[in-house]
Amino acid sequence: MTWNVCAGTNADCALYRTTAQELAWAVSGQAGGADVIFLQEFCTSATWDLEQGLELATGRQWTVRSWGLTGQDGSPYACHPDRNGRPRGAQSVTVAVAGEAAFRTHELTSPPWYVGRAVLCARLTGVKVCGTHLSSGRADDDRQPGSPYRTKQIRQLLAAAGERAVFGGDLNTQPGNPAVAPAYRGFDECDPRLRATHENGKKLDYLFAPKGTIRMCRLGPFGGSDHRPLFVKVAL
Repeated sequence: MTWNVCAGTNADCALYRTTAQELAWAVSGQAGGADVIFLQEFCTSATWDLEQGLELATGRQWTVRSWGLTGQDGSPYACHPDRNGRPRGAQSVTVAVAGEAAFRTHELTSPPWYVGRAVLCARLTGVKVCGTHLSSGRADDDRQPGSPYRTKQIRQLLAAAGERAVFGGDLNTQPGNPAVAPAYRGFDECDPRLRATHENGKKLDYLFAPKGTIRMCRLGPFGGSDHRPLFVKVAL
């Protein structure tokens, strides 16, 4: 599953300023039977709560890691405090894996005047899984003609993932953008119908897998976020 939970700084989202426990519970409730979860706009202080919540919900061991986005001065790009005024850490890219896994962070080329971005990968038996959240395309974050930063970021994502991987997240670009074309050349994307994943009617969220391995793709409902979760089932 990949899901931008919209928990960090957007006051229009229901998960904004939720407690760590509430945020973890919301993710666990959406995840269903997923074995790997990619999250964006999660908050690092909820990482342990998510690991514990998934283990309680599924009866399985989980390993959860988060990488916090950084501001232009290198400081954490903070989530706003919860409704009780408690800090929630940095807005993050998070990967949760059922069982044990080894993780590695690959930092991406990002506009120096805005937040730093990264890919977070976990190596499993026979496959790598990588989640990310790319530049937004706003005026202050890669609005230039040709999406130069997202073009570089997607190439770097592919390099980090390698040839045998399941990867995705909020790529903040639509399928017709040439920036995302290299991913389609080497992999299958789980939703060829290109259904909207954001409340603005655009497809921004993706899950790619090795060609010929996808067995199911579905969109979950809106629930606390301005994005819908996206699910893929693969046979590797």
